[in-house]
Amino acid sequence: MENELNVTYITLGGFVDMDKYKYLYFSIMFTAYILIIWFNFTIICLIWIHRNLHEPMYIFIAALLLNSVLFSTNIYPKLLVDFLSEKQIISYSACLFQFFINYSIGDSEFLLLTAMSYDRYVSICKPLQYLTIMRRTTVSIILVLAWLVPACEIAVLVILSADLKLCHLTSNGIFCNNTIYSLHCENSKTRSAFGVVALTFTALLPVLFILFTYTRILIISYQSSRNVRKKAAQTCLPHLLVLISFSCLCAFDVIIVRLGSDFPKTVRFVLTLQTMLYHPLFNPIIYGLKMKEISKHLKKLFWSCN
Repeated sequence: MENELNVTYITLGGFVDMDKYKYLYFSIMFTAYILIIWFNFTIICLIWIHRNLHEPMYIFIAALLLNSVLFSTNIYPKLLVDFLSEKQIISYSACLFQFFINYSIGDSEFLLLTAMSYDRYVSICKPLQYLTIMRRTTVSIILVLAWLVPACEIAVLVILSADLKLCHLTSNGIFCNNTIYSLHCENSKTRSAFGVVALTFTALLPVLFILFTYTRILIISYQSSRNVRKKAAQTCLPHLLVLISFSCLCAFDVIIVRLGSDFPKTVRFVLTLQTMLYHPLFNPIIYGLKMKEISKHLKKLFWSCN
């Protein structure tokens, strides 16, 4: 179905004046996109280059940062074109593709955070078995499943949405997310049921598993020496901060579908900007500052550049 979907930008009483400030918004978003690419790829390259960072924890961090780059690349180029265009339009098929990439990466992030929590759990609670459990083959399988399973689940949702009749051709958003459900003439019960199942397996259960692993880590650390507690704090705190940040954004995404037009436009606009700007920049900053080995290599890189 090739209906043209008019993606209208939220004005919010002057928040976005496309005619008057389009070059300013273009400059801001272009700068943000360059910073996202630069920050994330800097740490990815450091992990790739330095052999002491070729450990499961850092490999999962690199995968997480790669997701941030892919998520931003899925949104920013189209958004930058829209800023310089008279009309902000996108075909329905292209919108579904953007939806697919967006949520495949989002669900993948939950699974990667789950893998990172399991890695920390084995490292701190079962240190003697760590090398046996977290082998290179195991890490490779986890990475493949973390990207493949969400992609398959979201592909089913896209297929179920592709042939639904559209009664509305205007979406109140700056990119295609769950708001596309409001465009359909009627809600598909099959799609809704499958969506709940997918959300359970790629978000709810992983979060419960993460809470379990960090609870065990907290108990073991409390009962252990000061060095163990310090190691747990240094390696687990960044993951927890990223998890809390990402979970809040995902909760907003689910709530906005339920409330629809009743959701305050100002809050919707601010949280949408957080999804686009804050989270892709938050991950590399947190891991760059809080992970000791990464921070050490960043400092060396900074001083060598100076």
